[in-house]
Formats: sequence, structure tokens, C-alpha cells
Amino acid sequence: MTGIDFHHNFNLFFDGLELPRQNKDRTEHMALHSQRGEGFVRRFVPRFDIDVVVSDFTFRQDCSLPLVTKTAMVELNYCLHGRREITVEGAQYEFVPGSCTLQLMNEVGANFEFIGNEPYLMLGIGIPVSTFHHFMEEGGGGRSTDFTRILGQSPFRVFQETLHPAALIILQRMLGSLQNRSTRNLEIECSVLELLSMAFQSFLTDGSSGMTKLSKSDMQKIREARDIIIERMIDPPTLIELSRLIGMNDFKLKTGFKEMYGTTVFGYLRDKRLEKALLLLQQGNMNVNETSCAVGYSNSSYFSEVFREKYGINPGKLVKQFATSALLTSEQ
Repeated sequence: MTGIDFHHNFNLFFDGLELPRQNKDRTEHMALHSQRGEGFVRRFVPRFDIDVVVSDFTFRQDCSLPLVTKTAMVELNYCLHGRREITVEGAQYEFVPGSCTLQLMNEVGANFEFIGNEPYLMLGIGIPVSTFHHFMEEGGGGRSTDFTRILGQSPFRVFQETLHPAALIILQRMLGSLQNRSTRNLEIECSVLELLSMAFQSFLTDGSSGMTKLSKSDMQKIREARDIIIERMIDPPTLIELSRLIGMNDFKLKTGFKEMYGTTVFGYLRDKRLEKALLLLQQGNMNVNETSCAVGYSNSSYFSEVFREKYGINPGKLVKQFATSALLTSEQ
């Protein structure tokens, strides 16, 4: 429907939960009615075309919420606690803890299902289609990724994957800053753009847009190269060795890999090493030196340097944070 902005879709959700909404498109805190449960929904609008919603609540009993969106939009959702389901056009989609979901939707009917007495913590980011297209524009002014083309004949499209470790760091930082009333819109917007960029690259532009000039055979070989460097993370082959293993010359491997994954072969390896390191540190069973060796870094000082460069925090400090968090959880 023309004349209706994308914020209206969120307003319908808030009204369906009978939240005491004061504004249609402004930052506000809305507490869940005591008869429904406990908790709140916090809305942040760092700029006119971004809606950020943090849902942190527990329903007293199972809750079903029907909703019909009134305008097209794109939503990125992170489910941190609590499993929920959405039924759209007869198809059922599940949102589980530790998942990242990108949704593209036109005017469509949906039904949200929440389980009673189950704590939920979710963060959603919504943008209008015009902003999505702005983000998808290339340096030369072209745009290979188009909202309508992605949707095709369907009014709803979903992409889902396990929550990326780097995204988790941003989310933790963002949730912490959102609790501070003095946090500036600039800080929120920067975090939002980081998350959107990661999701768009993963779901829409990471060699999956269909615009590549590579043949299917070449793409398969490059995926094989990716699998090899991940499997041999501790002692990876050289670029020449890797090209021989997959039966492709090294120049074509370099250029093709960059086209599909947006980085060099060893830039990709570096990222995957650090992602695995983050997961190992989160598990709390290894110290920094052990983690460094486990992902292929013989020099723990250099490992700490590149880890800090990527995640903005020293791995040693992260170990202490996770240890403290685990201790607090065990005491509850």
C-alpha cells in the first residue's frame, strides 16, 4: 500500500501484543502487560529508515499472534533465546536460539507462535525496500541484487543460518549499549550497518547471486579449495599446492575465489581461523595459547593482535568475560 511506511509493520506487531505504544516511529520502551507475562519490547529508531527492536519477555501461556504486513520491507532477525515459529502462506518457519534470519516480505499474512513460560530474547532490524536497494548499489551505480527479483512470484522469502561469531560480538556490544540511555544514534547505526553488511554478504552476495562469470565446474572447484583450507587450517597448503589439488591454475583460483567470497584465499583462511578461535574461547576449555595453536597460529602474541584487530577485544579479556558469565549462570 502506498503512503504507509515500513514502521507500520512493527506497529502492528506491538499492537497485537497490546503494548502501551506512544509513538508510531520513535524510540521507546514498552512493558508487556502483567496478564500476558513479564518483560518488555524496546524500540530504537536511530534514523528514519531503520527500526531496531529488542524483545525480551516471557509469556505466561502459549501465544498466537496473527499479523498482515501493509508494506514491503526487509528484516534481519537474531534469535538469542527461545524458539518461535512463523507461518506464512501455509509454510512454517522456525526461529531457534543462535540463528540469524533475513526476511524479505511484501504485503503478506503471517502468524507468530510463542511458547508459554519460555524466555525470549530477540533483536530485529527493519529497513524499507528503498534503503535495501541503496545498500545494494555498486560503485558504478548498478545494482545486481534486486528485492523484486529475489522474491520472484512469492510475497515472502527467508534466508537463515547459524549466528556468525563475529555477529555475536557485535550483538553483545549492541545490547549492552542499548541499555545505556546516553548511547548516541550514531553508535546504534554503526552496529546496525555492520550486521546488515555481514548478513547481505552471507545471504545475497557471497557467490550466490547468479551474476558470476564462473562456470559451475569452476565454482565447484573453488568451493573444494575453500573446504580444503578450512580442513587443513593448522597447516594449510600454499596457493600453488591448493591449485594443483583442485585442478585449477593459481591465477584463476585467486580471481575466482575473490569473486565468490569477496576476499583472498588466505584472507578467508584468516577469518575462519579467528571465527573458530572465538568459538573455542567461548567454550571456556582453552586458554589463549592453546587456542592460538589450535587454529594454526604458532605465535600467540601475533594471534592476539589479529584477533583484537577483527573483534575489537583482546582474547585474554574475552576469556575472563566468558568465565565470569559462566560463573554467574551457575550461581543462579
